[in-house]
Amino acid sequence: MVNVENQGNLHINGMGSSGGGSFNKVLINGKGNVQGDIECNDFTINGTGTVTGNIKGNEGKINGSGNIEGSIEFDRFTIEGTGGIDGDAKVNKMKISGKGKIGGSLKGEEIRIKGRATIENDCEAEEFKGEGGFVIGGLLNADVIDISIAGECRAEEIGGHTIKVKKGIFSFLNHIFKSVYPVSLKTEIIEADDIDIEFTNAKMVRGNNVNIGPNCEIDVVEYKETFSQDPSATIKETRKI
Repeated sequence: MVNVENQGNLHINGMGSSGGGSFNKVLINGKGNVQGDIECNDFTINGTGTVTGNIKGNEGKINGSGNIEGSIEFDRFTIEGTGGIDGDAKVNKMKISGKGKIGGSLKGEEIRIKGRATIENDCEAEEFKGEGGFVIGGLLNADVIDISIAGECRAEEIGGHTIKVKKGIFSFLNHIFKSVYPVSLKTEIIEADDIDIEFTNAKMVRGNNVNIGPNCEIDVVEYKETFSQDPSATIKETRKI
């Protein structure tokens, strides 16, 4: 936790700019710009504000299309609109609503995506819940993974304890994505103890208890205990190990 409550506040409205530093609250409205690293309790961008540096804080939020040209470390952070973080994000509780982009890796305890997110490298969490679409350039790893697909979802590999993938029923997300992205999850490998998936394309699915639901295309399934398959799913090879 960052303890800077005795520091002053930084408020930038319109086209203003400032250097970095330690503050209690940082509020950027409009096209404000901060040059340098920031340590603060509360951080908010409303509009198209920019921070050229790294940020460490407790509570953070981007409203609109603000951008952080560095890495962040927060207890809680929310992106609403089309916010971006160029570097890594280490956030205990992360929520992306709308369209968010992270240029590095995302690590946290709880990650919620409702809309579309792009994460260039790995995404690691205790719990990952995705509603909409996402692109993860590396590994998606979480103890519990719950995905409701309403557009294109991609990750290089997916691993965890419990993995559930279903076609989303959220009408507003389907309306946003259906004309642009296929409604599917695509990955090289899915590996977990308990796997229940549909609308998924993967080369390898490996687990203890595996259920392959409708509209799946899987090259190889390996399971230890139980296996089931929807008639509409296509599996080239199934192996009990």
